[in-house]
Amino acid sequence: MKKTVVGLVLYLAGFAAWAQHSLSGKVVDAKSNLPLVGASVWTETASRGTVTDESGQFVLSKLPEGKLEIRISYLGYETERMTLNLPISGELEVKLQSKDFLTEEFIVSATRASSSTPTTFSNVDRSEIAKRNLGQDIPILFNFTPSVVSFSDAGAGVGYTGLRIRGSDQTRINATINGIPLNDAESHGVFWVNMPDFASSVENVQIQRGVGTSTNGAATFGASLNFQTDTHREEAYAELDNGFGSFNTWRHTVKAGTGLLNNRFAVDARLSKITSDGFVDRAFSDMSSWFVSGGYYGEKSVIKLVAFSGKEQTYQSWWGLPEAKLQNDRTWNYYTYDNETDNYQQDHYQLIYTGKVGFNWKTNLALHYTYGRGYYEQFREDDDFGSYGLDPVQIGDHLIESADIIRRRWLDNDFYGFVGSANYVSTDGRLDWIIGGGANRYDGGHFGEIIWARVAGNTNIRDRYYDNNAIKDDRNIYTKATYEIKPGLNLFGDLQLRGINYSFLGVNDDQRIVDGRADYTFFNPKFGFSYEKGKQTWYASYAVANREPTRSDFTDNPITEVPRPERLNNVEAGVRAKAGSFSYNANFYYMGYKDQLILTGQINDVGAYIRENVASSYRAGIEVDGAYQLSNVWTVGGNLTLSQNKIREFTEYIDDYSVEDFRQETFTYSNTDIAFSPNVVGSAIIEYKPSKNLSLNWLSKYVGRQFLDNTANEARSLDAFFTNDLRISYAATPRFFKGLEVNLLINNIFNELYEPNGYTFSYFVPGGNGRELVTENFYYPQAGTNFLLGLRMKF
Repeated sequence: MKKTVVGLVLYLAGFAAWAQHSLSGKVVDAKSNLPLVGASVWTETASRGTVTDESGQFVLSKLPEGKLEIRISYLGYETERMTLNLPISGELEVKLQSKDFLTEEFIVSATRASSSTPTTFSNVDRSEIAKRNLGQDIPILFNFTPSVVSFSDAGAGVGYTGLRIRGSDQTRINATINGIPLNDAESHGVFWVNMPDFASSVENVQIQRGVGTSTNGAATFGASLNFQTDTHREEAYAELDNGFGSFNTWRHTVKAGTGLLNNRFAVDARLSKITSDGFVDRAFSDMSSWFVSGGYYGEKSVIKLVAFSGKEQTYQSWWGLPEAKLQNDRTWNYYTYDNETDNYQQDHYQLIYTGKVGFNWKTNLALHYTYGRGYYEQFREDDDFGSYGLDPVQIGDHLIESADIIRRRWLDNDFYGFVGSANYVSTDGRLDWIIGGGANRYDGGHFGEIIWARVAGNTNIRDRYYDNNAIKDDRNIYTKATYEIKPGLNLFGDLQLRGINYSFLGVNDDQRIVDGRADYTFFNPKFGFSYEKGKQTWYASYAVANREPTRSDFTDNPITEVPRPERLNNVEAGVRAKAGSFSYNANFYYMGYKDQLILTGQINDVGAYIRENVASSYRAGIEVDGAYQLSNVWTVGGNLTLSQNKIREFTEYIDDYSVEDFRQETFTYSNTDIAFSPNVVGSAIIEYKPSKNLSLNWLSKYVGRQFLDNTANEARSLDAFFTNDLRISYAATPRFFKGLEVNLLINNIFNELYEPNGYTFSYFVPGGNGRELVTENFYYPQAGTNFLLGLRMKF
């Protein structure tokens, strides 16, 4: 009996294997016969699917014999449905017909560089973002793009994070979402902590280095990040994305979409939750977000409503780590009060229209509104009443002039306006002309509350000890054109006029009245050319950018002594090439600054450090990046930046407490390095793909020495570091799933001890020779070896 049963089982298994078949084919454009990469192939009968490779090829295996229904879809093309009887002989060829509706790509095209634009840029698409996205913030996801240095306050890539590109920090990097400004109008910064898991709703992003092309919002003063949110999909879908990692990091994401309904309408949505304890003690993050978009897709127009929101609570780790604790207590946190937290929510609403007008014109218009509100709470030990405008408290014979206080500092702001553009392409395709611009208003309230005091005196809960408001109007108009003067040779011009009116009224947090107004008009021209020959594009350009001072430059300085605006003259020259399995970019850049604003140690009349203009400074370097497919299973890529970043001359101010009457000592420096601008930044990625479903990636990053201030003093610097990560990805299409992906990321696999960010200050105290210089360095250490594991299920 046992032999009979075993024989029957083996017979049935063999019969089942014999009855299973494979279906292979190729998907191409019906007119050009060119392969369509990434087209979706789905079997209704077997509930399995795949996507086409770089040659438009696909293979579906283990299919049952008999009738098989398949569906082939691709964005911008009519969906093809077929019924087959397996087995079939030969390879299936599917020709898709393009749809006559307007693509969503035009929403961002006005502010983006194209292949013929003479500037330096990188494009990162959704598939590449998805490989890296396991819950860490956007600056960490871009860590391996050229000239980028990223960092995290809590040390694990979740919570407060930031990045620098060519040494320029986030206040000098313009960011837009669907062409709409993202930077804070006053500080010029972008706070990624307010946008948890935003990467899960990004279709693609273009990173322009240098001044780049004209855009909306804050001046591009080092680089720009141009995001496009999710575009609609042809078919309905649902995705569950869950992850877990070191430091009790959890990520839960749900996405779903209707696909194209009635060939005209689509709705997409996402809900996310990310929590982490952080590498640094108590530096937890508790963040949630949502994203919804709905659109009408006509033959000649697209109308789209996009709304998204992020809410965060993070325990503060802003203080950093003192140098004395760097070796033995890297997780130390200065803050111990249990609610020393940052709390903020930001809601974004965008109404976007894009359409064709005749044969040669396309137009784009967007209305937007952003509402932000929140506070950070602080415990202040034995704080002076005078700092809060409070009178001393008399209790018996004791005059109390200070006490423990808990305060909250609030932001409550509205940002709204419109952006638009019109694009004309000549019938012969030689002229591509765009005119665009926008007008935006920021209305921001700043106030502080006392919510508790050990000795309250004549105060009530939530008394405001400062309160001020700012209004900022930002308008710009630009025109840009690319003209092909002969085959392969293109001339480019870009002119922008930007006007700013900024007014502020009230009492600042240091109890000073900060009433004032400033008006600016900036002209930002850009010119260049590109030459395409074969698979190479050579380019060169010259661009000018002007930038107004930030809020603190106004509030910390007397209005009669506000710093001058900064000016940047940028030269870019390079080559882009792609030939077969090899692609590369190589470029030279020079960024010459006039009146760049830097911290010098100078203080104002209440002891706050202010920024001052330095007459002349520059960044100059060479950037190289590329990728080469060695074989079907091996691919190598990477990038390298070599640069010099110098201030020709500046004066440093150091506090002197060695004398009876406080003063500041001055020291003059020449040809010193700009702070946080390493001379070497590089990364490398090696991919091994032994099968279609499995990918192993080794990722390396090197960042040279960074100085904490502008004196080029090695005693005030961050050591160079070299980190290595391992990413393992497995993707399959089992029955009842459109896709199943498992991603494991092991960060800092060799447990490198490194700090990519910090700050420093120095002062004189009485000493053996009359006085002694004390320098205090603070660092933001990053986690040692840690991991993130993610599972994505597609339906």
